Amino acid sequence: MGAASDLTGAAAPRRRPKRVLPGFGLTLGYTLFYLSIIVLIPLLALLAKSFSLSWPQFWEAVSAPRVLASYKLTFGASFIAACVNLVFGLLIAWVLVRYQFPGKKIVDAFVDLPFALPTAVAGISLTALLAGNGWVGQYFEPFGIQLAFNPNGVVIALIFIGLPFVVRTVQPVLEDSEKELEEAATSLGATRWQVFTKVILPSITPALLTGFAMAFARAIGEYGSVIFIAGNMPMVSEITPLIIIGKLEQYDTAGATAVAVVMLFFSFIMLLVINALQAWQRRHAGMPA
Repeated sequence: MGAASDLTGAAAPRRRPKRVLPGFGLTLGYTLFYLSIIVLIPLLALLAKSFSLSWPQFWEAVSAPRVLASYKLTFGASFIAACVNLVFGLLIAWVLVRYQFPGKKIVDAFVDLPFALPTAVAGISLTALLAGNGWVGQYFEPFGIQLAFNPNGVVIALIFIGLPFVVRTVQPVLEDSEKELEEAATSLGATRWQVFTKVILPSITPALLTGFAMAFARAIGEYGSVIFIAGNMPMVSEITPLIIIGKLEQYDTAGATAVAVVMLFFSFIMLLVINALQAWQRRHAGMPA
């Protein structure tokens, strides 16, 4: 009897655990449907509209001198801003993690201000500060240094909106770093610079590169905070998103979509780079990719 009951118990089917959400098939269907409505269909419509142009027309639209100048400014200013944020973002993250001081929580909250602040408000605020008669710009104007209505203003605006990406990417990695390794290196006679370059920097490099790529990608598509401080002078301080808006206002929808496709291509490249860097960061931290 005991053996029979054991066999019966062994043959009894196992009950599947109850899940909070519906099964895989249903949730996957909802996921694909939602992504199609929100992401895939608009992107396909953008590509389809650009296909209405012949190849010579497409190339003429995306390689016009004014458009090429906007590429140069957009990608160049974004790269410079991301490099600046790489250095100062690391410095800010280091201070927030390694030091205790009055008002630390307030400073930490200010880092997220560019996330919460509307981009148009950020652009107007920066213009009021950096213009020739602004609170800050008036001290540079006598020396012939203009901080607004030129490429300098574009870089400053992109630094403002990209800083949180570096800080928030590096900060948790610094918090999880093993201080025992730093203490061991110090006890073995390493200088502060050697401890930083040989122990700390290798552990945070993946996070730094990820934050740099995210800040760079965010700056490429920025529009609201830039148009108020850039001056928007053709061939000088005109960014690519403004080129797209201008073509739409002129009812050149095909030309606007052609330039947008170029920006979409670079956005996909940046997305792949960011995903690769994040996977590298997880492997570096010993987490499953």
